[in-house]
Amino acid sequence: MLTTSSPEEVELKFALPPAAIAGLEHLLARSRVLARRKATRTKLRNIYFDTPDQLLRRSKMALRVRHISTTHTSQWLQTFKVGGNQDAALSRRGEWETAVPEGKLVAAELQATPWSDFDPTGKIFAALEPVFTTAFDRTTWIVSKRDGSRVEVALDIGEVLVEGKTTPIFELEMELLAGDAAALFDIARALASSLSLLPLNVSKSERGYRLAQGTLFDARNAQPPVLSLDMPLHEVANCVMGEAFLQFSANLNTLRSSEDPEVLHQARVGWRRFKSALKLFKALPQVSHAPSRDALRPLLEALTRMRDLDVAAAETLPMLANAYTAGYPGRELHWHAMAQALDLARRDQRERLVAAIEEPVVGATLIEFNQWLDASAAQSSPDESNKKEVADVGDWAQQRASRLHDQLQAQALDSDDPEVQHRTRILSKRLRYCVEFLRPLLARRRAKKWYQLAVHLQTELGATRDILQALEIVAALQVDVGLLEFLRGFAAAQKMRRK
Repeated sequence: MLTTSSPEEVELKFALPPAAIAGLEHLLARSRVLARRKATRTKLRNIYFDTPDQLLRRSKMALRVRHISTTHTSQWLQTFKVGGNQDAALSRRGEWETAVPEGKLVAAELQATPWSDFDPTGKIFAALEPVFTTAFDRTTWIVSKRDGSRVEVALDIGEVLVEGKTTPIFELEMELLAGDAAALFDIARALASSLSLLPLNVSKSERGYRLAQGTLFDARNAQPPVLSLDMPLHEVANCVMGEAFLQFSANLNTLRSSEDPEVLHQARVGWRRFKSALKLFKALPQVSHAPSRDALRPLLEALTRMRDLDVAAAETLPMLANAYTAGYPGRELHWHAMAQALDLARRDQRERLVAAIEEPVVGATLIEFNQWLDASAAQSSPDESNKKEVADVGDWAQQRASRLHDQLQAQALDSDDPEVQHRTRILSKRLRYCVEFLRPLLARRRAKKWYQLAVHLQTELGATRDILQALEIVAALQVDVGLLEFLRGFAAAQKMRRK
């Protein structure tokens, strides 16, 4: 059987808005980039295999058999994928594909691939079993550009199935067939001018695993970048910025389907970390060319408003309920009315937030950032400066963290001035994120001391802000005057306590 191999599969993946699924193919076909190009329709069914302990997943590998059917043809293919960066919208992976009979795995077809080194005895292959399936309709267009680049644009609509559970597939994939990866971004930007395209970092296979584990809609928390003192500074910057941006965009994607306050919280944390990373590395040439963030302001404001409502409803106000009601039926009614009004405000803001996420300009801006990050990661520093960067990266990290610590210490840490408190909160966050980013490059004891100070101030000032924010929210709901006065009194008492 003929085996085709690709040293590198390069593709961009996007999540599409579920509400627009019915007319998506028509909308895409009418777009400037796909108009007058022939569409090909196929039905795909994939069976993914792994060992009981998910050795392939842990090794960043995927093995599947795929049934492809069209009006006139039917074929089974075995596909083995390995390596690459699966934590980004733009993925690069090795891929080996061959025709096989009736959906059966064929060990012999893996011998000319990295599998032979991974499983020299065949024991792993013998332990493989089906773990989940995907089934979807695919509509594809081939786009050829004047520079010789060729891209396959694929619209996938279907579902992932595992152990009686399903989750929908609404995705757009762009695979580079020839040319430079810039062609993928060019086409993505053209389509994003009228369609909401959110960069998708999770493959269909990974979604299958997460569906089986019940973690599909879990929040993505910050992950410590893998750094070392022998890395040049521009690589340190790429690792830090890329990880922070991924935390933001991955959680933003999940917010389309999840109302979990933690997902929203981690999206905001990801954005704050990304902004801090841009400021931390602002002297580097690649950072000076970062795209504008202006188009994201309405979305960021919607995220902040939603987070303030979540914190007020789930954290700040519940701890005061007993103190206010104290067994008085009238007060309990007032509190219940306030809670209902707050719930309605949250529902309304949730709709506004989803609408903000679905704005095409949001996806278009995220695409620009993804291309910028990919270009930054691909570039290498000049040979002359590379040695200097390696030699100085530890000193640079120590100086940056120390400077932030000194700036924070220079603040009036016990001030009740709102502007001073705001500056202190911002600096404490920047110091905290700096230590989290650069911990492997910092002296352990000093890093621990700086981190503890930053977390303490951020927590204390954040609690004060949460109370004042809850008071502002409740005041806008036109609740009982007595309840409002109670909250104002509590806020004043907390302010005095800080003195």
